[in-house]
Amino acid sequence: MRGSRPYVFAGQTTSLCEVCSALVPAKILIEDGAVYYQKRCPAHGVHKTLVAGDAAYWRLCQSFAKPGDLPLAFQTAVERGCPWDCGLCPDHEQHSCLALIEVTDRCNLRCPVCFAGSGPEQGRHRTLAEVEAMLDAVVASEGQPDLVQISGGEPTVHPEIMAILRAAKARPIRHLMLNTNGVRLAADPAFVAGLAALKPGFEVYLQFDSLRAAALERLRGADLRDVRERALAALDAHNLSTTLVCVIEKGVNDDEIGAILRHALDHRCVRGVTFQPVQDAGRAEGFDKARRITVSDLRRAIIDQSGLFGEDDVIPLPCHPQAIAIGYALRHEGGARAVTGLLPRELLLQAPNAITFEGFPELRRKLVELLSLSCSGDRTARLLGDLLCCLPRVEVPAELTYDRVFRVSVVSFLDRFNFCLGEVKRSCVHVAVPGGRMIPLDTYNLFHREAMP
Repeated sequence: MRGSRPYVFAGQTTSLCEVCSALVPAKILIEDGAVYYQKRCPAHGVHKTLVAGDAAYWRLCQSFAKPGDLPLAFQTAVERGCPWDCGLCPDHEQHSCLALIEVTDRCNLRCPVCFAGSGPEQGRHRTLAEVEAMLDAVVASEGQPDLVQISGGEPTVHPEIMAILRAAKARPIRHLMLNTNGVRLAADPAFVAGLAALKPGFEVYLQFDSLRAAALERLRGADLRDVRERALAALDAHNLSTTLVCVIEKGVNDDEIGAILRHALDHRCVRGVTFQPVQDAGRAEGFDKARRITVSDLRRAIIDQSGLFGEDDVIPLPCHPQAIAIGYALRHEGGARAVTGLLPRELLLQAPNAITFEGFPELRRKLVELLSLSCSGDRTARLLGDLLCCLPRVEVPAELTYDRVFRVSVVSFLDRFNFCLGEVKRSCVHVAVPGGRMIPLDTYNLFHREAMP
C-alpha cells in the first residue's frame, strides 16, 4: 500500500547552504502547520530550516503581493544573475521603499549582535561630499524618495552629522530618519534640540531591544536601560517623532513584545515599534539557529501579548509581504485603537494615487467615529498614504495627523538560513553605496559589504 510524505510540497526556491553559503536548491515544505526550507548542498548534504511558524499566515502573505514599483533608473546590468548584479539591476522587482545611507563604520558601542559589524575600533567616517553623492544617487533612482535613513555604524559620532542631515533635508525626500543607539541623545540635550529643528518630516529610529538588563547584556553588551530612558525623555521634551527598533531573539526577549508596546505608548513622541528578528550577518556572536524567530512568530506575539492588535490588524505589507508585517493604531484618550482591520483588502492592494477616499465611505465613517472628529467639507484633507507608510493615498480627515499614528511592524532580513532568491528580488530596503549603486540590504550584508574605503 502506498504511503504519503509527511509534508506538503509547496514549491521550490534557491537558498544558501548553511555551511558554505553556496547557492543551492531548496524545497518549500509545509509540515505540522509550519513552513520549512529543505536544502541540498553537494558538499554539505541536506539541511532543514524553519522559515515560518504559521503556514496559514505564510499563504496569506502570498495573496497580498502586488505589482512592484519601478525605480526611475537602474544602476547595473544583468550579467551574472541574482544576487551578484546588485544593483539595482533590471531583474529586481521593487524600488527603494527605504534607502539607507551609511555615513560611518564607527560606533560608540560594540554590540554582540550587529549586522554591520561596527565598533569603536572600526574604520573611518565618510566625507560630506561622499554622503551628498549617495543622497543624489537615491534621488536619481527615486525622484522623491519615500524614506531615507541615515545609518552606520553609529551616525551620531560622525563629526558632520548635522551637516549631513541638513543636506538630506535640502533634497526632495518625503521622510528622513536617523538610526541611532541613543547614547548621544541621552547625554547631549543641545544635539536633540538641533534634531528637533529638522521637523517636520524627520524621525529618530531608536534602538530599544528590551526592558531587562540581562537581555540588553546579551544583545548589546551593556545594560542600556538608563541610556534609553534618558534618550526617550529628551525626545519626548520636543515631541520628536520616534520609532523604537527591537532586535528579537527567541528565549531572550520575545516574551517582552507586549510590555515594549505598552511602554512605547507611555511616550508621546513614539510613533511606532519595529521588531526585527535576529539575523546571522555581520557580528553575530554566539548565534544559535534554534533562537531564530520568524515573522509569523513575532506577528503572533504582537497579537497575543499586546491587547491592542487583533488577527486582522497585523497584515503582510503588500510591497514585500513575506518579509514585513505591519499594523496601525490611532492614539486617542490616553490609549490607542487598532485601525488596520478597517481597511478593505482591495484598498490595500491598490496602486498609489489610484483611488479617492470617497470610494470608501464606510472607512471614512469608522475613522470619524473612532476619533470623534468633525469632517466638514471646508477642512484640508490629509492622505492616508502620507500617514501610514506604503498604503494608497486616500483622503482622511484633517485632524488625523502623524502624531496620532501608532505603528507596529516586523521587518525580517535574510541570512544563510532563510535566504530565498525570490524574496531578494522583492526586497525594498536598499543601501546606497559610492558610485551610485543601490544594493538590497539582504544581499549587501551577505555578499557585498566590505570595510568602508
